[in-house]
Order: sequence, then structure tokens, then C-alpha cells
Amino acid sequence: YVCGPTVYNYIHIGNARPFIIFEVVRRFLKFKGYKVKYIQNLTDIDDKMINKAKELKITVSELAEKFIQEYFIDADSLNIERADVHPRATEHIKEIIELVKGLEEKGYAYEIDGDVFFDVSKFKGYGKLSGQNIEELKEGARVEVDERKKESIDFALWKRAKEGEPFWESPWGKGRPGWHIECSAMSMKYLGKSFDIHTGGSDLIFPHHENEIAQSEAYTNQQFVRYWMHNGYLCLDSQKMSKSLGNIMKVRDISQKYKGEIIR
Repeated sequence: YVCGPTVYNYIHIGNARPFIIFEVVRRFLKFKGYKVKYIQNLTDIDDKMINKAKELKITVSELAEKFIQEYFIDADSLNIERADVHPRATEHIKEIIELVKGLEEKGYAYEIDGDVFFDVSKFKGYGKLSGQNIEELKEGARVEVDERKKESIDFALWKRAKEGEPFWESPWGKGRPGWHIECSAMSMKYLGKSFDIHTGGSDLIFPHHENEIAQSEAYTNQQFVRYWMHNGYLCLDSQKMSKSLGNIMKVRDISQKYKGEIIR
């Protein structure tokens, strides 16, 4: 399972790096004789999607449709083989709700005003992937601050819908899934409760993959993933290439000058 793109813009070559690297891993495993089931999700609902859709004055689904198509144009230009399945978060709301309900029933989640949070204190192995200390994490590292939470490190499983946002009906009212729960629900649907390899950029180790482990293992009571693989950043002048820094080179632009094999 590889964490795929959030489809709100054209991908840059830093985004493309993990998709190329882990597609090469897949090719190598197949070359060595393994049967490989390869899943790459498409994140088509989150805060970035909502904000970009508002900016462009279109719906989130219209934004997703456009940039899913644009992503595959760029991926094809780089000769990235299609995954066996490219699941979309919005097409797995039923599975996500079932997972959140299960965590709530097992005592790992709590609801406040239509928002559902994972209670990190209940999961004893938290921090085992990132190697971070829970007490230090509580001081706040890439964690949303919400005074209503039991602890600052608790993370959202389900978010109450705000005015003008997409929503789905749930046992907690109208809302949408949190980012982390989407990948747990989709990976377990297509690969089972425990699978071999989960990949992504090293920026996803914490909190995304750490949270995936916590919520998945709390739900199943078994090991979620046997091997984690993370690629390093693509840097430009010693800075990570990112949209927020404005130092990106879009695949679409650079492919006008160089062939896909050269970019790979």
C-alpha cells in the first residue's frame, strides 16, 4: 500500500518521487517472482481539497475529478505503472464509519459535538514507528490544537461538517472522515487486517503512519504492517521541495523539456 496524492493540484517532482521509487520496488519484487497486489489511494476529501475548491469556486468532487485525470496524465508520462486498485476516500465512507464505530465501541475513541477523536493514551504502542516520546509529542508536532480533546496528541477520526463543506450522514451527525482513518480503511479493505509493505514519504512517518498503526491495531488487535518503507525528501538548495515554500517543479512543466525516462 502506497499513500497516493491528494488531488487538489498538479504534482511536482517531489510528489512523484515516492510514486516512482515504490513502483520500482513493485517491479523488482515481481521480477524476483513474487505475486504483488499494489494499492495506491487517492485522497479526494480533506482540508486542502476543501480550501482549493472554495478558491476556485467549484465543488470538491469537481476538483477531485479534474486532478485525478491530471495526475494520471503525469504518472503515465513518467511510465509509472497503474496500481491494481486506486481507491478513493469518498468511495469508502461506509468502511470508514464502521472502523470509527468499532474503535468507539472498544473504548479507543470518544465523541465531542459531532467530532470523534482517537484516545492515544489507550494505545500502549504509540510512537513505536517514529520513535518519539509521547510526553514530548504532547507539546505539539504537526498536531491540530483543540482544547476539547483529552490530550493535544489525540487525533480526529471523524470531523463534524462545517457550513458549506461536503458531508456524509453518520452516527455522530453530518461530517467527513479524518485523514488518517481513510488509509487504514482502504488498505485493510484491499489487503486485509495485516499486510506486508506500507510505503510513503518520510514526512508521513509522523503523524500519518503512526496514527494508522494505532487505529488499525487497536481495531484488529494484530500487527498492521510487517515492513514500512519511506523515501527521503527531494531537496532544492538544501530545502525540501514543497508547495508551501514555493520551490516546486511541476512534472507537467519539466516534461515539456525532458522525457519521462530522464525525469525518472
